[in-house]
Amino acid sequence: MHTRVLILGAGPAGLTASVYAARAGLNPVVFSGASQGGQLLLTHEIENFPGFLKISGIDLVDKLAEQSQNAGAKILSVSATRVDLKQYPFVVYGDDKETYTADALIIATGASARWLGLPGEEKFKGHGISICAVCDGFFYKNKNVMVIGGGNSAVYEALYLSKIAQKVTLIHRKKELKAERNLIEQLNQTSNIEVLHESHVVSFNGENKITSVVIQQKDQEKELFVDGVFEAIGQIPNTEIFKDQLDIDENGFLITNKHTMATSVAGVYACGDVQESLHRQAIVASASGCLAALNVENFLLNKN
Repeated sequence: MHTRVLILGAGPAGLTASVYAARAGLNPVVFSGASQGGQLLLTHEIENFPGFLKISGIDLVDKLAEQSQNAGAKILSVSATRVDLKQYPFVVYGDDKETYTADALIIATGASARWLGLPGEEKFKGHGISICAVCDGFFYKNKNVMVIGGGNSAVYEALYLSKIAQKVTLIHRKKELKAERNLIEQLNQTSNIEVLHESHVVSFNGENKITSVVIQQKDQEKELFVDGVFEAIGQIPNTEIFKDQLDIDENGFLITNKHTMATSVAGVYACGDVQESLHRQAIVASASGCLAALNVENFLLNKN
């Protein structure tokens, strides 16, 4: 299949890019992977996306996808396994065993959850350790759970779990949380959430399922008995297939021109969490997707 614009990823960045590209008459093809939405699928409630007082991540994704398809984009349940950016048109190999070519490429592959890599973690993944409270929170009704992290994601997880669990303990390495002020205020007003600052996990323990977590708080080790643990310590950008073909920074993020979203290869653009390490917000991802699509349009006009 050949397309003028191929978009890899169907989170807020990729879907917004597809809306603008479709409205420009570029008939974009979007690779959504097994499920479209990216990190938004893990977000229970969004209150800061313009136009919505409150909306779930899943509902926002559905609306973006509907708008994209109505504008003329084609969304495929395909993931890219390999790319060749030295050829033009660019070549992308899908996990459906098909080969795709494109005159312009927009990379919106997002980021994946980061893990601690501590003793017991691998053993208890899916047996007491999770990265998604919305997905797994219902297993812990009236139980004790722990959330690890200090940013917006960790606080969102803790607040969501506080409505289900008997007690939520939030573990954070530093003296202060990194989350937005209004989220911290909500956290402080929630009676069944306890925040342990200047603390970090040493190990996860149990037999068939997790039963306790050893933490170090300042100079003292403590064993906390919990039924479940939710890790929210950041993401790793999904850039593996672009290594040695595009410029990538020391943390693995694609390097882009922040005004145009252009990468180091002409005709290849990147948007969303795959190139944004600071402001991990849906609206920021959408804005970068818009910029990428507008500049793809300019690139193709000049190419012709």
